Amino acid sequence: MMSALNDWTFALDGWIVITGALCAVAAALLGNFLVLRKLSMLGDAITHAVLPGLAVAFFISGTRNSVPMFAGAVVVGLLTAVFTEWVRGIGRVDEGASMGVVFTSLFALGLVMIVQAADHVDLDPGCVLYGSLESIPLDLLGDEDRRIPQPTLTLAVVASINLLFVVVFFKELKITSFDPGLATSTGFHAGLMHYALMVLVAVTAVASFETVGSILVVAMLIVPPAAAYMLTDRLTTMIVLSVILAALSALLGHAAALIVPSWFGFGSTTTAGMMAVVAGLLFLLAAVLGPRHGILVKFVRRQVLALRILADDVVALLYRLEEKAETSAASLTSLQDLLLADQMSLRTVLKWLRIRDELDVTDSGYVLTEHGRARARGLVRSHRLWEQYLVSLAGIPTDRIHDKAERLEHFTDQELRDRLDEATEAPTIDPHGSEIPAEK
Repeated sequence: MMSALNDWTFALDGWIVITGALCAVAAALLGNFLVLRKLSMLGDAITHAVLPGLAVAFFISGTRNSVPMFAGAVVVGLLTAVFTEWVRGIGRVDEGASMGVVFTSLFALGLVMIVQAADHVDLDPGCVLYGSLESIPLDLLGDEDRRIPQPTLTLAVVASINLLFVVVFFKELKITSFDPGLATSTGFHAGLMHYALMVLVAVTAVASFETVGSILVVAMLIVPPAAAYMLTDRLTTMIVLSVILAALSALLGHAAALIVPSWFGFGSTTTAGMMAVVAGLLFLLAAVLGPRHGILVKFVRRQVLALRILADDVVALLYRLEEKAETSAASLTSLQDLLLADQMSLRTVLKWLRIRDELDVTDSGYVLTEHGRARARGLVRSHRLWEQYLVSLAGIPTDRIHDKAERLEHFTDQELRDRLDEATEAPTIDPHGSEIPAEK
C-alpha cells in the first residue's frame, strides 16, 4: 500500500490529481445550481447530448482542436435545453420525460456519428465515453522548464470561467434557482440565466471528455453538490463544500486507484472511475452523518423527541391521577399499560425523570416531586387551553379535540399558554368539564 504512494511523482501523479481536481471543481461549481433547480438530469442529458456536436466538429475540422469542440458543445447544449422545453410544452409532459426523449435521441445519434468519424479522424470512442486521465501528463505544452499538460490548462481556464460566472452572477443564480417567477418580476430574465448555465455545463462537459469521459463527468456535476447539500442549508457554504469535496474526490480517487486494486490482486484501475467511486462514498458519509439532513442525525433527533414526549406523558398522567384522587403513585406495569410504551423506552424515561428530580420512587410506585408536578401542571394547562381554543375559536367538535391538543401540548411554552389564555378569555374549565390548572 505504502509503496504505491511512495512511488508518486509530480510529473505523473501530480498532474493527474491536479487535472482531475480542476475537472471536478469546474463541474461542481455549476452542479450546485443544477441540484437546487432540480435539474440534475439535465446535466446528464447535456453531457450525453453534446456528442453529436462533437462529432460534427470532427467532421468539419478533421481535428480535435478545442475551438470547434467547444463550438459544437455550445450549440448542441443549447439545443438540448431548448428541445427539452419545447417537448415539455408541446407534449405536455413533465421535465424528466422531455429530457429523457431529447438526450437519448441525441446521444444515440452522437454515438453513430462518432463511430463514423472514427474511421476518418483520430477519434477514440472509448476515450470520449470513459476518459483517459492517466495519459494527461503525456500531452505537454511549453518549454523544457515549464511544461503543462494541455488538458490541465484547458480545464484551468474552464474552472476559472465557471468560478467567475458563479461569483459575478451569484445573486441572479440564487434568485432564479429558488424563485424564477420573482426573478422575472424584478426585471431579470430567468430564462437567460438558465441558458447561460446550460452553455457552461456543455463547455465543461466537453472539456472533461479527455479526462473523465462523458459518462463519469455526470458524477462530478451532481455528486459533490448533492453531498454538500446534505451538510448545510446555506448556499455559499454549499458551494464551498462542494468544491472541497470535488477536489478531495480527485485526490483520494487517484490514491484509491493505485491502492485498492492491490487488495484484490490487481495492479491498478482507472483514476476517473475511482474518482466517481470516492465521490459516491463521500456522498454516502454526508447522507448518513450530515449534521442537519443526515440519516443518523434525523434518527437520533426522532428518538430524542419521542423520549421527551414520553417523559411529558408520564408526568402529565401522574398529575391527572392525582387530580382524580385515584392514586398518587403508579407502577412500571400500570404506566406501560396506560401509555402503551415499550418497557425499554419507559425505563429510560423514568430514570431520566428521576435524575432531573421530577419523579421519586415509593413502595407504591412512581410519584411526582414538586419539580415534576410544576412541569406536569404546565403540560395539563397547555392541553386544556388548546382544547378550549379549538372549540371556541376553531369551531372543532368536542369529541375531536383531544388528539390535536395532545400533540400541541408538547410544544407549548408559558408565553404561548399566556396567549391562549388571553385568546380564550381566561377560562377555568375546559370543554370536557375539567379544571384548567392555574399558571404558577
